[in-house]
Amino acid sequence: MRILIYGLNFAPEVAGVGKYTAEMVDQLVARGHDVRVVCAPPYYPQWRVQDGYRAWRYRRESWHGVPVSRAPLWVPSKPGGLKRIVHLASFALMSLPVLVREARWRPQAAMLIAPTLFCAPGLLTVARLIGAKTWLHIQDFEVDAAFDLGLLQGGAGSRVANLARAFERAVLRRFDVVSSISPRMVERAVDKGVEPARAVSLPNWVDTHAIFPLPQPSVYRAKLGIPLDHTVVLYSGSMGAKQGIEILADVAAALAARPDISFVFCGDGAGKADLEARCAPLPNCHVLPLQPTAMLNELLNVADIHVLPQRNDAADLVMPSKLTGMLASGRAVVAMARPGTSLADVVAETGIVVPPEDGAALASAIVALAADPARRATLGQAARHYAQRMLSPHAIIGALEARLAGLVGAIVGEEAVVAAQASAQASAQERAEAKGAALSEVEHRDA
Repeated sequence: MRILIYGLNFAPEVAGVGKYTAEMVDQLVARGHDVRVVCAPPYYPQWRVQDGYRAWRYRRESWHGVPVSRAPLWVPSKPGGLKRIVHLASFALMSLPVLVREARWRPQAAMLIAPTLFCAPGLLTVARLIGAKTWLHIQDFEVDAAFDLGLLQGGAGSRVANLARAFERAVLRRFDVVSSISPRMVERAVDKGVEPARAVSLPNWVDTHAIFPLPQPSVYRAKLGIPLDHTVVLYSGSMGAKQGIEILADVAAALAARPDISFVFCGDGAGKADLEARCAPLPNCHVLPLQPTAMLNELLNVADIHVLPQRNDAADLVMPSKLTGMLASGRAVVAMARPGTSLADVVAETGIVVPPEDGAALASAIVALAADPARRATLGQAARHYAQRMLSPHAIIGALEARLAGLVGAIVGEEAVVAAQASAQASAQERAEAKGAALSEVEHRDA
């Protein structure tokens, strides 16, 4: 199949949506499909375009043999509110010429990775013109998040909110397939008007051969000077608005009197500077920048306990992608989640669930697990088994491939019908011409 992947984020970004999009492309190419990518220069989670790239320059390159076209965009150093809207809109506008150019390649399927929905009208229009099937994969419900997290102002009945949600509903209904990364998020898509038959669960995955429990202590213990008998609490991932990471500093401060509990916070994003400043005077904290991908397994294995903070107003908007690595590392997880959310359902089997934004509950869960190595081991084994059973990239990408093949098969069928009709018309014309020529020859002989 010829498949076009269209979205903001892609490799060499190592966190968030870009990581999973790149792995999806790798898997599809390994299965023999012809894939092209339209994306932005890498900038996440630092909110700064990486060295070697320019924010306002078009660029074509090859990644693992895959043609990648990068379109310019504006990257604010401190995203929020109107700045984030301009950021997303700038990519949607500047990527349109690239999208039109890729249309000449005539992809059979075009997949948009959300965010951002601003790109949807362009993709839907181009796909309709070339007869491609369309797939929207939702990593974030950006409209809900924008209002619920206060990035945009406006009550539920405000004109701005009504317009934004009307746009979202109109867009979602026009895609042939809409997928998201958890059952609850798929349900939300259906609530927004997507027909259940077109809604698909496509969870993020993890390579359990690359992320696995180490038989020996992680090298990060020695690097950071953490004694082997200390309990390490790790947060590793994006440090943005949805994560609620500010509570981590509160918990670390509350447990500063426990010299046997060490905190390691690793990542980057808009909230990192504040976290770093608040943790600076705390002797039990280590704040690290993003680590190389080759060191990810060592990093995740420094944890005795993984923590997953979350804001209350984002509790059912996202399924944090960082959870997959936590589970695969075979360590206990303490996650902030509301009952009934997909995150709570998963972590209930593999760790401890505490209410969002409840620092006291998070601290209490950490203290309880620090005192109970046997329980940590049991929860870690459950986490590892869940990752192996439910988050296999082979099974998840296989389901994606099968659904794409079904869509493209419809296109092939339509093309076959058109071709058959054209062939029949040509044959009829040839027979008519042959008959006419034979009659002329008879008439000529008779004459």
